[in-house]
Amino acid sequence: MTPIILLFGLGLLLIVGEVLIPSFGVLGGGATLCILGAIGWAYSIDSGLGTQLLVAAVILVPLFLVFGLKLFPKSPLGRRFTATGYSFADGRGVDRRDDALLGAHGVIVGPCRPAGIATLAGRRVDVVSRGEAIDAGEEVVVVEVSGNRVIVARVAAQSPLTQNPRP
Repeated sequence: MTPIILLFGLGLLLIVGEVLIPSFGVLGGGATLCILGAIGWAYSIDSGLGTQLLVAAVILVPLFLVFGLKLFPKSPLGRRFTATGYSFADGRGVDRRDDALLGAHGVIVGPCRPAGIATLAGRRVDVVSRGEAIDAGEEVVVVEVSGNRVIVARVAAQSPLTQNPRP
């Protein structure tokens, strides 16, 4: 019984190895042979034991595959092949020029339904309205900047940021 379990365990470890090491299917084929060999050996001893090992394989093989995929980005090879990408936390995913646009006036270049393009501070900026459709040529004001999202409103609508406070 112990050699069967060891063969089955070796097969599961080879599955993780196949994900972590580029072996062009050699480790995956070895994993398949080990697991099928363990199941066949268990069936030759006792059909109940073979069935239990088959059920264990159906449950554990996908789990070990997912485990290997979760480990891959942390492996030396995975760190080399996995792009970290930009994030809002490190500031590389945000155009810092957009922060200065708050309160800026501009003109919508094309129809904004609710996303569009406006000319603000002398440059073209992707903008989003607060849900209303704004036609091309209408004057807008930036009411909010959140990450890369520049939110505009019609100047005629008098947003809370453009109203004069009453004494």
